[in-house]
Amino acid sequence: MIAARAKVNLALHVRRRRGDGYHDLETLFAFTAFGDALQVVAGEGLTLDVRGPMAAAIAGEAPADNLVLRAARALAAAAGIERPAAALTLDKHIPVAAGLGGGSADAAAALRLLDRFWGLGLGLDALAAIAAPLGADVPACVYERTAVGTGRGEALTPVDLGLAGTPVLLVNPGFAVPTGPVFAGWDGVDRGPLDPAAWRAARNDLTPLAVRLQPVIADVLAALEATGATFVRMSGSGATCLALYGTRDACAAAQQAVAARGWWNTATTLV
Repeated sequence: MIAARAKVNLALHVRRRRGDGYHDLETLFAFTAFGDALQVVAGEGLTLDVRGPMAAAIAGEAPADNLVLRAARALAAAAGIERPAAALTLDKHIPVAAGLGGGSADAAAALRLLDRFWGLGLGLDALAAIAAPLGADVPACVYERTAVGTGRGEALTPVDLGLAGTPVLLVNPGFAVPTGPVFAGWDGVDRGPLDPAAWRAARNDLTPLAVRLQPVIADVLAALEATGATFVRMSGSGATCLALYGTRDACAAAQQAVAARGWWNTATTLV
């Protein structure tokens, strides 16, 4: 079994709209102890069974579209495996379309797990190269370490911010926010570069765009600010918001406060 850790964006600066339909970004990835889990046993062909509290959200997804199976097929093709075989089981806990990179984390976990299961020994750098065509966040999720992402987010520079073990509360109001419509609302204004050393003063340029689509996100951010968090930000394109705390007790108290609102939440730590 292998963990597929949820990612958060401590900052996300949109710099430029590219000709290929993507945007040039500068983002600060971090990862949490919370996430999905993936396991594998021998099987006939490539199969995937999805279980867990968030399984229903992807139950209707066609096998050709599922990122775990796409990752498995991409790895097999890169390794020259003509008839790949693996029976995968995904224990799904990360909300879908929530700004936590759930699908990307699952795909990255599949690459790491099958690299070991098939005895390939490719290493993380090679797996990240295979991951890049699968999605902008997948390479970061291969490494699962704090890093600055540039380009579409796939060009990674590790940074050590000393945040490992920091209590973090994740809160989602229960609405999926598709990435495409959020980015489509960007006004094209470059509001400046990201300085990783000053990450607390950085931005998520997608926040006002996501709030426009789901105004409740502003309520989540305000509720977290009221808990005395040391840092509050929306992750990715939303709708999940994160708050950092100085102690586990403070995080637990904040979780009790937001739970009364009926929002999905989980208390965890950064890794």
